[in-house]
Amino acid sequence: MTDRIVLAYSGGLDTSVAIGWIAEATGSEVIAVAVDVGQGGESLETIRQRALDCGAVEAYVADARDEFAAEYCMPALKANALYQDSYPLVSAVSRPVIVKHLVAAAREFGASTVAHGCTGKGNDQVRFEVGIQTLGPDLKCIAPVRDLALTRDKAIEYAEKNNLPIETTKKNPFSIDANVWGRAVETGFLEDIWNGPTKDVYNYTDDPAFPPVVDEVTISFSAGVPVAIDGHAVTPLEAIQEMNRRAGAQGVGRIDIVEDRLVGIKSREIYEAPGAMALIAAHRELENVTVEREQARFKKTVGQRWTELVYDGQWFSPLKRSLDTFIDDTQTYVNGDIRMELHGGRATVTGRRSETALYDFNLATYDTGDTFDQSMARGFIELFGMSSKVASGRDQRAAEGK
Repeated sequence: MTDRIVLAYSGGLDTSVAIGWIAEATGSEVIAVAVDVGQGGESLETIRQRALDCGAVEAYVADARDEFAAEYCMPALKANALYQDSYPLVSAVSRPVIVKHLVAAAREFGASTVAHGCTGKGNDQVRFEVGIQTLGPDLKCIAPVRDLALTRDKAIEYAEKNNLPIETTKKNPFSIDANVWGRAVETGFLEDIWNGPTKDVYNYTDDPAFPPVVDEVTISFSAGVPVAIDGHAVTPLEAIQEMNRRAGAQGVGRIDIVEDRLVGIKSREIYEAPGAMALIAAHRELENVTVEREQARFKKTVGQRWTELVYDGQWFSPLKRSLDTFIDDTQTYVNGDIRMELHGGRATVTGRRSETALYDFNLATYDTGDTFDQSMARGFIELFGMSSKVASGRDQRAAEGK
């Protein structure tokens, strides 16, 4: 029986050429697997047919949008996941769900190897291969661009020579990865970090310099997950899509960052994540209202470590699983409504309400009705400053004895 290889297939030039390139280089049959994580563009059926036309013996397509939103984006939201305080893990958080479907397809079609289209100096090769090794330890991995010398020039030449049904005169200078959680853009003139992004870089967001009128939105959360927008019930996918549309129209969620890649190099990246950034801003503020102080302080540390693990391709690791348990526990009382104004590139919280709030108006007020016993403050300050006071006395004695 001929060996079979499952290929993560996007429908673009490189992965379309990779079907025949892999078959010729290895003698194996290629099964193309396309996973819809909300990237938009062509239909799954169009992509499936192209894979078959390019020589795949099987083409498997999966609509994973709801799964991706609920099981991957929502954990990132609960963690307030922003790598280097800026990047909401647009690409990183999509790789585990794609890996899950690749391994499932390998099992279904009897493949021994999984192939992906990543280069040898990016983060995604690690995310794909570590995930595949974890879910399918018996499976081998290859990367045509990295392992089989498939350059872009060779890809165009191969496509033209073999009359493959794909556009080979790509004029877009950028490398783009998109899903419902956001959009990542790199390469081309952006590699000169002095160059500002031009208007054609953006697609999910409109120019914040020319915004429409202020858009006021109320987002309702239950256990840290958005469940309604302006009183209308939504699924996680619908929440992200609605906020992408409304925050995107206001230019919210544009990110320009020089990022520390896992492989040790710095890379300039442009991201658009209007829905993700607006939802994270709302979620953070509701946590401010509902999460106890010490728990909240420690959650920031846990959230940062969670973010680094996911960025580094460790979604399926034991540590990440343990951190999930802690984060989920912190979300028990993250219930309520956040009112935001979306305008001119900003998502600004203007109101909060929660039945599980720790905010007590009577303790916080300075007006009549104040229930805070101010006489307790003097003793508290004495005790709170005691260790510093004792240490300071020692320092002074030591200085006088010199």
